[in-house]
Amino acid sequence: MPALNANGVLDATIVNSTVASLGAGSSGKLPALDASGRLDQSFLPTGIGADTASIQASEALAAGDYINIWSSSGSARVRKADATAAGKEAHGFVLAAVASGANATVYFEGTNTGVSSQTPGPVFLATTAGAGTSTPPTGSGNVQQVLGFAVSATAVNFQSEPPVVLV
Repeated sequence: MPALNANGVLDATIVNSTVASLGAGSSGKLPALDASGRLDQSFLPTGIGADTASIQASEALAAGDYINIWSSSGSARVRKADATAAGKEAHGFVLAAVASGANATVYFEGTNTGVSSQTPGPVFLATTAGAGTSTPPTGSGNVQQVLGFAVSATAVNFQSEPPVVLV
């Protein structure tokens, strides 16, 4: 009889499981939950799962940052969204920190769980780059953009609206 590990679970090699699908190379393997206790989206059919894209970051990003997609010599790049300047509106968010030059997984919808200190209610793009706030900016030239709705101090359901530049 095979032994169980410290958590009372059979080793993945004994049950022939994997936490991420490699396509045909994973044929016959059982799906296993990852370290967060969730099923990896690589097991899901194309078109099912989070709406994401992998885009190179032009600056360091922190988990939870709202991001802006812009063109750098015709190539898409991501940077922190910022309500102080038109053209830097939020297009999505990141859930993991990314170094400048590395690829970021950008989420275009869903719950941003990388935030903190949110007040339940509407969330607006802040004048602090990458951040959201419960109080919309009011300065001339600032951008007002609803990013979604905070359901707790650490979760914002992202559903951005078109930005409005204040005069």
